[in-house]
Amino acid sequence: MNTIDTILAKAAEGTRITPDECLALFACRDLHKLGRAAHAVTMRLHPEPYRTFNIDRNVNYTNVCAAVCDFCAFYRKSADSDAYVLSREELYQKVEETIALGGDQILMQGGMHPSLKLEWYEELLRDLKARFPGVNLHAFSPPEIWHFHKLNKLPLETVLKRLKDAGLGSLPGGGGEILVDRVRKELTKGKALSDEWLEVCRVWHKLGGKGTCTMMFGHIETDAERVEHLTRLRDLQDETGGFTAFICWTMQPGHKMSDAPEAGAFEYLRTQAIARLFLDNIPNIQSSWVTQGGKIGQVALFFGANDMGSLMIEENVVASAGTVHYLTLEEIKRSIREAGWEPRQRNVFYQLIDEAPVVPNEPRPQGSGVQVPHASLPVLN
Repeated sequence: MNTIDTILAKAAEGTRITPDECLALFACRDLHKLGRAAHAVTMRLHPEPYRTFNIDRNVNYTNVCAAVCDFCAFYRKSADSDAYVLSREELYQKVEETIALGGDQILMQGGMHPSLKLEWYEELLRDLKARFPGVNLHAFSPPEIWHFHKLNKLPLETVLKRLKDAGLGSLPGGGGEILVDRVRKELTKGKALSDEWLEVCRVWHKLGGKGTCTMMFGHIETDAERVEHLTRLRDLQDETGGFTAFICWTMQPGHKMSDAPEAGAFEYLRTQAIARLFLDNIPNIQSSWVTQGGKIGQVALFFGANDMGSLMIEENVVASAGTVHYLTLEEIKRSIREAGWEPRQRNVFYQLIDEAPVVPNEPRPQGSGVQVPHASLPVLN
């Protein structure tokens, strides 16, 4: 076998690949080969006859942000006419609508508001938990938490403990982009750098918390910087074990970076497959149909993903950049069924929360419904 085949066979069999080997995979343009190996890893980690999804709502409690990100079309400054902070009644209505649709979680993120103090966020969490005790508050990305730490001049651990005591249930992995300071300094101003983003996650995990991690790629980063990003996530997961899932997506051209070339479905599937091969200690990979569309989101189940992500009742940040993909709950379930699995609803901790379907006694093929080139081929030659 050539070098690429050797690396792919090694990863598919469960042996950890090195950052240099990961970089070599980024030189491979054979999408079929990368996808086939990533799918082998997924089937080894997730041989179950189902693929998962969840129902939540991305509530942006404010669009006011002290940071400036070249790729973001959502943020506003405090003096802008369309700047907002949602009232409690607006928040309550959004949560009630989510529960009515079968959701058990609110993904709550905002900008880094320059004047809201930690007590405001504690009160927000307590109010929501008192009214909706069964709803998980998956809230405040690491850059937001770092901003709370700096604005309130409190130790990071103190900030996270207070938020956890107030009702914070899990930590979303937003604002990671690429965890390389060259990239972060060029793309953003006033936002957590790489070590700071990772330190928020580290402290949260050490407090017993769980969360997700992400990567937004396809802008100014190099392949080597993608590998550095993935390596830093894997290293932290070795240390803490706190990441439940990894989600990657391509930058959505818009706003100040409208001239940046768009990374399409090929690059998305290729990068997700390589991430699945490299991130051997992160158990779940989410498909990003919100940025890629339903069909590519479905095909992503054969390129390393074992989860279709969220119904996403509301999404504002990606939509602000001009990308609008929507799937109904039945469309998500149908996508999973067409790919050859049973759809199952889970929570952020990847615990199943629906009733198991009645499955016929006869064996059924796993993951054979979508006619992608490698779906029925042997894993490796």
